[in-house]
Amino acid sequence: MRIEIEIERSCPGEGEKPHFETYRVEVPHHTTVLDALIAIKNQEDGSVTFRRSCRSAICGSCAMRINGRSGLACDTLAIKELERHGRIRVQPLANLPVLRDLAIELTPFWQRIRAVEPWVNNRVEPEWPVERETLMPQEAAEEMDDTSRCIMCMSCYSACEVAHVDGGFLGPAALAKAYRVVADPRDTNPVGRLVQLAQSGGYWDCTRCNQCVEACPKDVKPMEAIVNLRREAIEARLPPTIGSKHITDFIAIVKQEGRLNEGRMPAKMKGYNPFALLPVVPLAIRMFKKGKLPIPWHWPIPGVNQVRRILARKGGARRKGFKSGAGERK
Repeated sequence: MRIEIEIERSCPGEGEKPHFETYRVEVPHHTTVLDALIAIKNQEDGSVTFRRSCRSAICGSCAMRINGRSGLACDTLAIKELERHGRIRVQPLANLPVLRDLAIELTPFWQRIRAVEPWVNNRVEPEWPVERETLMPQEAAEEMDDTSRCIMCMSCYSACEVAHVDGGFLGPAALAKAYRVVADPRDTNPVGRLVQLAQSGGYWDCTRCNQCVEACPKDVKPMEAIVNLRREAIEARLPPTIGSKHITDFIAIVKQEGRLNEGRMPAKMKGYNPFALLPVVPLAIRMFKKGKLPIPWHWPIPGVNQVRRILARKGGARRKGFKSGAGERK
């Protein structure tokens, strides 16, 4: 079949601004977008620039935006894109500098990976000679199984809404790698990692838009890893942040009243300080006019005890990775 592909081309180093060029190429019916790009480079225009290697969705080299969605070109059928969108438009990954055409600068991404130190830090000196490898329980290995599948393709970082507006955000892949080590029982400094990652640009900055989960070609579920980092921080009793206080206050209100009371939430987070509450008064007035502001204090809903039992059961089922306040593994 003969298809058309729109390729965003640019060369910032030579002052060439982004623009689209359309190519037509004859390809087999079940060709991938990557195979179509290779055919264009071989048959139509050898200057078209992109990365690729394994062509088997393993190396992650061919990640790009295809019809606006970040993913692997070798894992995307051209015919499916035509059926879904009526066209094939490819662009470089977002949130990273472009070198040329579809090839992006990798250094900023790898700087974020290095920043989380994604390796086990074991301060216990082994006795020499070491006779066997350090093992971990099977349940611990299963806990980190999802994050171990990451192939560093950067699709999640390209799709991340926070990275789009905050250049200091570590990003989904780096934070997923961080959780991989925090969850590893062989690491002796999990709380220290959590303290470091709680700073600006860390796990509390994620807005849970779920775009990283949608973009990941390996089902790593980076957002779930970020949520787990938050849970570990709360269970380790780290100093409260705005993010952790929002979660704990949210749960406290639901446990007390059986549902979220939006009228109490700002007051509980601000400590019932009238001066701190002044900025939210205009919003409260607008909510009240539209009937969206419940009475700040009301009786618990019928069946509140069932809600409390659910919360207690969920809390008890959480993985207990830390001794309370001690910062050590059990």
